Amino acid sequence: MNYREPLFRPPAEAGSLIFQVAYGCPHNSCRFCLMYKGVKYNVRRTEDILSEIEEAGRLYPGERRFFLADGDVMALPFDALREILEKLNRSFPNLARVNSYANASSILAFSKEELSELYRLKLNTLYIGLETGSQDLLDKVGKKEDAEKMAVAVRLIQSLGMKASVMVLLGLGGKSGAEEHAMRTAEILNQMQSRLLSALRFVEFPGKTRMFSGYEASSEYDVVSELFLLVKHLELKRTVFRANHSSNPLPLAGRFPQDKQTLLSEIQGMLQSNRLDRKGPGHLPLWL
Repeated sequence: MNYREPLFRPPAEAGSLIFQVAYGCPHNSCRFCLMYKGVKYNVRRTEDILSEIEEAGRLYPGERRFFLADGDVMALPFDALREILEKLNRSFPNLARVNSYANASSILAFSKEELSELYRLKLNTLYIGLETGSQDLLDKVGKKEDAEKMAVAVRLIQSLGMKASVMVLLGLGGKSGAEEHAMRTAEILNQMQSRLLSALRFVEFPGKTRMFSGYEASSEYDVVSELFLLVKHLELKRTVFRANHSSNPLPLAGRFPQDKQTLLSEIQGMLQSNRLDRKGPGHLPLWL
């Protein structure tokens, strides 16, 4: 495979065969994200991608799951995406699903008919970073997306049969913005009703991430308090929820609506345990 570092994929795609159809992110303006900083966005030639898929089909004919990288593959033109998916279907007879990162603005650039065609070709799950439902905070952190339109995009693709795996970032608003962040995020998530939802924690990298003026990092206790407020106001009808990423102080997993009270009890228990750092970020994984 013709990979160029850095190469990222969601934890759930650990078993997928990855095809890097573009390098970097077409947006790359988010203050909180260091994934593709320093990487010039470049879409690979379709002929090269198709050739790589054909060769991989000979080497790994039994593969079923695939992930298209890098950031926001839905920014590619429809014809290019369709051609790549058609080639995957021809080269891998057992193909079950193809997943990728996406942004709402890129999704909404397609017609409903075009999205239906991509789904027919087994484009299955799109990973969408909502980050926050607060438009003010989205603007402050440089994510050039509209919160309301993100809800529209998720509802659209799910109405066509695709899945949306939505990600939010605890701590993104810092100490002063925590309540608005949690409340507005719950509001947008309730509009979305995404089938999959993940909560991760934002941790500032001194000297690397450059947050907005006035940002004061949340403590470990603050982040768990924010998580409690978020979960308390979620009214989801059929969602698998995870907050078990290694960045989170309290690993959680459950389903809405049936596990909501259990999740709240677990969070409340941790808040009352005196095990959380009230002044700093607490214990961090080695990669942080």
